Amino acid sequence: MTDLATAAGAPTEENAIVDGTDANTAAEAVGDGGAGDRPVEWAPSEEAPRKKRHIGRWVGIGLGVLALGLGAASTVLIAPGTAIAGVQVGGMTPGAAAEAVSNHLNGMQVTLTGEGAGKRVTGSDLGLRVDAAKLADKAFADRPMWNITTWMGAPVAATISLDDRAADHALRAQVPTVYQDATDATVAFNGTGYVATPAKNGSGIDLKALTTAITAAAEKGQGSVSFPAKAATTAPAITDKDATATAAQLNTMLSALGFYVGTERTVPIDPATASKWITVTPEDGKLTIHADQAAIQKSVDALPALVNRAPVNATSIVDSSGAVLDDVTPGVTGRQLGDVSGVAAAFASQIAGGNGAFALPVKDTPFASTTLLRKIDVNLSTETLTVTENGNVVDSWLISSGRGDFATHTGSFAVNWKLETQNMGNTDLTKAPFYYQPDVKWIMYFNGDEALHGVYWHDNWGTPMSHGCVGMPEWRAEWLFDWSPQGTEVNVHY
Repeated sequence: MTDLATAAGAPTEENAIVDGTDANTAAEAVGDGGAGDRPVEWAPSEEAPRKKRHIGRWVGIGLGVLALGLGAASTVLIAPGTAIAGVQVGGMTPGAAAEAVSNHLNGMQVTLTGEGAGKRVTGSDLGLRVDAAKLADKAFADRPMWNITTWMGAPVAATISLDDRAADHALRAQVPTVYQDATDATVAFNGTGYVATPAKNGSGIDLKALTTAITAAAEKGQGSVSFPAKAATTAPAITDKDATATAAQLNTMLSALGFYVGTERTVPIDPATASKWITVTPEDGKLTIHADQAAIQKSVDALPALVNRAPVNATSIVDSSGAVLDDVTPGVTGRQLGDVSGVAAAFASQIAGGNGAFALPVKDTPFASTTLLRKIDVNLSTETLTVTENGNVVDSWLISSGRGDFATHTGSFAVNWKLETQNMGNTDLTKAPFYYQPDVKWIMYFNGDEALHGVYWHDNWGTPMSHGCVGMPEWRAEWLFDWSPQGTEVNVHY
């Protein structure tokens, strides 16, 4: 087929490349054929097999790769027009964006005016802090380059803060006259408890206002900002409220401070001793309680003598049914202090946390119980009274029971009412019971108006003499009164 854009028979660039000849060589070949001055004619001939050229294909592949590369890049880059803290980060990876934001803010120039006229500090000097990595990651997540709807979005605001210590150090060095240290409130022991001492305000550059100014400048894309170096009131790190709360905490702890066995504060610790254990120090803007383990150990060493005790066995008076009438000796559980090797350290830690009640490791030792069955036996035949305990005779003596028509009633009774002294009878002797006996002592009623009691108006023991009561010497009656609780069984018989 003839190329219409080329003279007939003239070699084209494609012919030359494919056949390995150029145009001049072709012309010479024709001339040698003897054609001489004959017009050159292009005679089609059978083409020799040719190597096909793939330039178009290669060009197509290059453009495709470029397109794929741009598409892939759009998946790892932030959308154009995105700004973080005034820094344009469009077209950057999140890592590069974070670095650009950090570098910009750390290099921010703060020029002081007023007393510090002309003095400068940088964001780095001030300990400027911003979570650039988080902001960059969020910007990429919200505005990836591939999403064209997020292009040219609103600036991404950044939360900027200053390191108080670094900023204070840098600014104080530039304008020392503006600064006067605040005085923290403290806590001290006054002999009986803890009291707070008040704080005092100081002065210095307002870091909050400076942070606001830096943030505003950064959002505008500015690399510098002017700020007046004038004294502003600075509050102490530890306020009166802080100290008052700490003092109250310590005093509450003092009221319960000690070593406990169960709910019993077995070994109280007095405030004076506690004050040797406890120190209160300012740390990182707050008051911190510390306790001296070595000082506590001295009290721990004394614990065995104060805590250990042998059990006290119980003794109770009972009736025939086993009901307890009286506890002669209440039982007390014994106790033995356990391992206290780590108590001082543990208590020190506990006090630092505000808890002054330490539970001791103690093993209880149970007590034994003894019961006493006490009885009073009145024998009207022999006019004797006998007392027994658990069936054993404790003592026996002569008495004076009721006489004639007033004979003491027989039966099984129990002491139901006790009086140390009483006037008996009626002062009007014309009326029943037709007798009057004042100041009768150690009275124990057991059957209606019949009682065991002391007698001071006769000593005719062994002979019935009364109006039904069982009389005896006063000293005997007093002993029996103390020995016999209410409910003691009384057996009257012949």
